[in-house]
Amino acid sequence: MNTVYILHHVHEISENTEDIKLIGVYSSKFKAQISISKLQLLEGFKECPDGFEISEYHIDQDYWSEGYSIIE
Repeated sequence: MNTVYILHHVHEISENTEDIKLIGVYSSKFKAQISISKLQLLEGFKECPDGFEISEYHIDQDYWSEGYSIIE
């Protein structure tokens, strides 16, 4: 397996605040989609069904290759 699929749920609480949940890591996009179809029936998720995001990641690859600034 060289690729995994990360499932998140993002719920916008206010203009500047989001609640982001890492749901799971799957071996195929199809399996992540099956999880979405089950979760959309549950309390909280059913009120925000469009918040699901599936991202594809390749194993052994950096996805953040730059530094970052600390904002105080």
